[in-house]
Formats: sequence, C-alpha cells, structure tokens
Amino acid sequence: MKRILFVNQDTVPYVAETELATMGRYVPQRVQEAGSEIRTFMPRWGNINERRGQLHEVIRLSGTNITIDDNDYPLIIKVASISGTKVQVYFIDNEEFFARKGQMYDNDGTPYKDNGERIVFFARGVIETIKKLRWTPDIIHCQGQMTQLIPLFLKHAYNNDDELKDIKVVTSLFDNDIATPFNDNFKQCMLYDGVTLDTLSKYNDKIDSNELAKIAIDNSDGLIAVSQNISQQTLDYAQQSSIKMIKHSGENFAKDYIDFYESL
Repeated sequence: MKRILFVNQDTVPYVAETELATMGRYVPQRVQEAGSEIRTFMPRWGNINERRGQLHEVIRLSGTNITIDDNDYPLIIKVASISGTKVQVYFIDNEEFFARKGQMYDNDGTPYKDNGERIVFFARGVIETIKKLRWTPDIIHCQGQMTQLIPLFLKHAYNNDDELKDIKVVTSLFDNDIATPFNDNFKQCMLYDGVTLDTLSKYNDKIDSNELAKIAIDNSDGLIAVSQNISQQTLDYAQQSSIKMIKHSGENFAKDYIDFYESL
C-alpha cells in the first residue's frame, strides 16, 4: 500500500466548487477508499471560514521561518477533517500571504503582485511540514498552480535529504489559472539551496503560467491531463517531454490513478 500526499490548490467544501476544487476534494477520498494511506494539504485562503470548517492550529508543526528573497515568513499549520469522510486536511498559513479575502486575485480581478512569493512559500511550507510530520509519502500528487514549484524544490533543494529523496511526484494539469506574468522577481524568490539561477536558466526571465507549468513538468515523474482547457503550449510541452502522462478517466479514475502511481 502506497502513501500518497495530495497537495491541492483548492478543496471543496472549504472554497467554492470549481473543477480544481472538486478534484481536490474527491481524488484523495477515492484513492483513500481504494486502500491507499493519504494526507492532504492546501493553502489556508482568507475566505475560508475557520469556525465553520473547524480548523485549529497544530502547534508542533508550526513555527518554522521560511526565507524568501531575504525576508522571513513564519509558517503556521492548521488542520481540519472533511465532514462525513476520513480525509484530514492540513492548511499552510501565513498572515501576510493568506489573510486577504481573495485567493489569487483582488476585488478588481487583478492578480496579486506577490503571487510568486506566495507560491514559493506554499511549496516550501508543504515540504518542511512533511519533514515535521514524520510521515514520508511514496508519491506527492500536485493539483493546481499553487503547487507547481513542489517538484522543483524536491528534485533540487531536498534531493539529498534521506527522507525525501526517493519521493515520486505526479502533477495534474488544469487550465492555466493566471495568464499574466508573475512578479518580476519570481525567479529570484525561487532560489534556495540547489535551486540556482543556473537551474532556472532554460526558463524565461518573466515567469508566466506556461513557464511555471514547464518547471513543474520538467521536475515531475508523472503527469495527468485533467482539464479540457489546458493551454496548448503547456500540453504540447508535456507531450514532447519524456514524462509519463495519462488522461483523467472520469468516474473510474481511482484505479487508473493507483495503477499510474505503481508504474512510477
């Protein structure tokens, strides 16, 4: 039985129902019901009602400082269980990054200028929390743009960590969330241990959704094409890579996903 860690950008019922949030909700549950041991992570978006969702802080997992571009940001971990299921969700939180009511956009529909830093913080926060959990997954399955730097950090910054170096990463591809480029210092914010400017040299200096997806694809062990509206540029890049890829198969996906995990 494999241990699967699902890292989701969105999960119903904590946020509004979308394709991404629905997959965040039901993929872990179905894989768990099929016999796998699972954990799930997501951002603690500011529009989540903590009282209704019964979130509470996990003190032993909180307290790590994550340095991004010479700035320190404290990591707070909260946890809740999805009602009527055995699925437990860990929330990555930080007052500066996740207190605002919007998720990736402000009230005017403009992407937040610090989305790059938020993506970096979330990715590194997940990995640091795995280490504190003392529960090492066999597979990390990433769903959503917020998760797409996890493969990069695992393969380049934590690749010599005895607990993490053998983890395989699966990335699900959806329609790209943000079309405009991220902040100009996004590459600089990614730098950490083995993630250097040389590591990132093949990617454009202005990182947009397609470039971010390329980084995820290049550092993943497996890909799942989920959305019907994946950017053609991203889909072409994935198909031209040597990474194993399957398509999401509708209602019977759990068996296909588990077989895919086993093949890696």
